[in-house]
Amino acid sequence: MNAKPSMAASQPAHFEDEILEQGDLISKKLHLLSMQRFPPNAKKTLRQFTMAEVANYIGVSQSTLKKLHLEGKGPLPDTSSSGRRFYTADQMLELRRYLDEHGRSESRNYVPHRRANEKLQVIAVVNFKGGSGKTTTAAHLAQYLALTGHRVLAVDLDPQASLSSLHGFQPELDQTPSLYEAIRYDDEKRSIRDIIQPTNFPGLDIVPANLELQEFEYDTPLAMSNKSTNEGKTFFTRISRALADVDDRYDVVVIDCPPQLGYLTITALTAATSVLITIHPQMLDVMSMGQFLLMLGGILKPIREAGAEVNLSWYRYLITRYEPTDVPQAQMVGFMQTLFHQYVLKNPMLKSTAISDAGITKQTLYEVDKSQMTRSTYDRALESLDSVNEEIAQLIHAAWGRPVVG
Repeated sequence: MNAKPSMAASQPAHFEDEILEQGDLISKKLHLLSMQRFPPNAKKTLRQFTMAEVANYIGVSQSTLKKLHLEGKGPLPDTSSSGRRFYTADQMLELRRYLDEHGRSESRNYVPHRRANEKLQVIAVVNFKGGSGKTTTAAHLAQYLALTGHRVLAVDLDPQASLSSLHGFQPELDQTPSLYEAIRYDDEKRSIRDIIQPTNFPGLDIVPANLELQEFEYDTPLAMSNKSTNEGKTFFTRISRALADVDDRYDVVVIDCPPQLGYLTITALTAATSVLITIHPQMLDVMSMGQFLLMLGGILKPIREAGAEVNLSWYRYLITRYEPTDVPQAQMVGFMQTLFHQYVLKNPMLKSTAISDAGITKQTLYEVDKSQMTRSTYDRALESLDSVNEEIAQLIHAAWGRPVVG
């Protein structure tokens, strides 16, 4: 005879209890998977790059690199049994410095660090709707800029911490601090210098995210109502003031904003020198973006009147997850280009299984070994990413007043 269930056992579990239990289960299972791939104290590494890739990122011919190697100049690459040469990302930076010092072309800027009269570029990557490819865009842009010789800081402002996860951080397990520590309102506020973490890409650092970032959304209204201090009334200056502590260390800051128009996003936008709005070319997404723009404009107007300087060098719409053979998508892209003309980036980011497959192993396309993928799929996706990121890099250089390289 079956035992009669107890009264406690027959009570339905509350929703909050169930999701807490399921969230904990997901974290533990992901931790086990991560432990299998990355043992304790292990750090993400980075593959070597082929001579063709290195020549492309530096902006020289492969014959130039071969000549340097044969003459014993610059870093020594690894050479395979078939004679193929491979360089590490650190060696790419070393090659840049060598070419900048000894290169014959005076017009070529092999080390593109900003000069004394050039302003730190802060790019806010935003969208009101999830699934637009915002984090994918931010991750690949930050890594591309680092591979092309820029000093980059990525800031994960999304409490869900997807950008952090792509770079090997697990906020719920690592206990790494987030930007909240540098923008909080109490006496425990720290300098952003104390919370920056290195990544596996030379020249790219990151401020990881965690759930504590959400506290800023709750703290700010309370600070604004506190009549004894002015901190809350100028909440929109907190990220720009935090970044001022590291202004001399970086050329570009890439901020991955949360998919909502809260205080975090507004504070990022007022710190930004440029804005990248990602948009998936489907009717519902474009409609959602229209509402986002109306809300954003309505919020930024009174903030400007309160003293915020929203002075952008540029802003652009980036078409993401684009399938050119999808007729409705192609029509929507045409619609966007007709409406916004030069404000839409010329190069869309194509939808690709290569990017999503790399993400399964917490890698970007710049990290994954292309031998693990179908070559044509990989090449097509990488060409799309490079075209988008090169166009953005040109906008950054134009903001510095540098000539556009054809």
